[in-house]
Amino acid sequence: MTMDVKAVVGFATVTRGLSLVLQAVLNAAIPDHEADAFRPPRTEEALYLDNVVDWLFGGLSHWDAEHFLFIAEKGYLYEHNFAFFPLFPIVLRGFAETLLWPLSSWLSVRGRLLLAVALGNSALFLLSVIAFYALSRAVLQDRRLALLSSLLYCSTPANVFMTAGYSESLFAALTFGGLFLLEKGFTLRACLALSIATAARSNGLVNIGFLLYLPSLHAISQIRVYRATTTGHSKVLHYIWVILHLLLTSLFGTAVIALPFCAFQYYGYRTFCTPSTSLEQIHPALLSLGERRGYRVPDENGPPPLWCLRPLPLLYSHIQDVYWDVGFLRYFELRQIPNFILAMPMATLAIMAAYAYFQANPELCLRLGLWGTALEKPTPGFFNPKVFVYVVHSTVLLIFGTLCMHVQVLTRFMASSSPVPFWISAHLLLLNEPLLHRRKTSNPNVQLQTDPKNYCKHTPQNPILALLPHFKACSPTTQSILGYFLSYWILGLALHCNFLPWT
Repeated sequence: MTMDVKAVVGFATVTRGLSLVLQAVLNAAIPDHEADAFRPPRTEEALYLDNVVDWLFGGLSHWDAEHFLFIAEKGYLYEHNFAFFPLFPIVLRGFAETLLWPLSSWLSVRGRLLLAVALGNSALFLLSVIAFYALSRAVLQDRRLALLSSLLYCSTPANVFMTAGYSESLFAALTFGGLFLLEKGFTLRACLALSIATAARSNGLVNIGFLLYLPSLHAISQIRVYRATTTGHSKVLHYIWVILHLLLTSLFGTAVIALPFCAFQYYGYRTFCTPSTSLEQIHPALLSLGERRGYRVPDENGPPPLWCLRPLPLLYSHIQDVYWDVGFLRYFELRQIPNFILAMPMATLAIMAAYAYFQANPELCLRLGLWGTALEKPTPGFFNPKVFVYVVHSTVLLIFGTLCMHVQVLTRFMASSSPVPFWISAHLLLLNEPLLHRRKTSNPNVQLQTDPKNYCKHTPQNPILALLPHFKACSPTTQSILGYFLSYWILGLALHCNFLPWT
């Protein structure tokens, strides 16, 4: 493990520990808000340590986390539970039934699942940090920028969702790891990782774009080499083979990545459209909750829901439409202005990234990054041609999240799916903050300088921690970026862990 990786993992470990401590303190100090949220009744008798675990980690079980915990404990009972993909509940239940099984005499299933959230998501976040740093080094080709962006990722504005019972940390680890494998040419292993990511979150389908683009870029490079080194009949055969290989790779990879989504939709169809469960098999307390709140449960003696009769009966689309009112421009209402303000910092970073990259590489962008002189002489850093597809991906997520989703989730939506917000933040810090030993060109051999009077040439220092004591002396850019990251980091813990609205 290199010194930079140790520094990043060490900082990630500190932020995870601090997050767990802060959420417990804030959850105990601030009374929970009586939110109109999913709160299923407890159908299992509490054991000796359940109250202790709930006091320590109860703040991690609020809002959507309650859905994941319920699914891990009871399975997919209610129709709207199918908005939450199965991989994370499977991981939680597997953790609870294996590593935490020795505690079964002192902790109920619910208690072990809550403990699995705290320990499991902390471990998954550390894995995502390692994958993020590896991907950043491979794409940016700039050690300083990769290190700083990874340290910023450790203090992500979506911190509470990386810690609580959400699937963000799991999805980030699989996505960043899969993209790193794809960058290194391990296409089959990358497809597997990205496929598993789709089993964690539906937006894993967007990663198909990387699978279509990066092999295409490699194929064009091969064709250019063949054109310069081979002639005649052999050149034609090479062209045919490269194109055929690209098509097969794209078709296979697309199918593999989409398979978990399709399989989950089929499972939902079988559960509600051809049910094999009767109401008598459902716990009375859970059945009563469904009747009071209007939650549909599978019933083999009842009529099928109307969505089953559609030409393409997708349960996921039905849930987003009916239960969450998600749709094109549906969120554009005056009363949602505060939520747009919450999402504005993340949206601003994505817009700045797209604008800055286009300004630096207009010809490359117009050629879709597939050919040009810039590819032959790439410049390390954020304006590297390799970054193009990631900026496009980030922009697509921004547009879709703004127009078609509850816009306040844009922060965690993008922070767990795209490295670009962290890359552009680190780029701006290195460009505008004198305390970071600014240079006109990135030099991977230069350590980050945190204090000009106390500079260590041998140990990579943490510039985030070094800048905080001098926050008032920092540039406005630094104050804005660090202020955003840290304020959302702490506010998220205070609000989300007490059932107050957050992103």
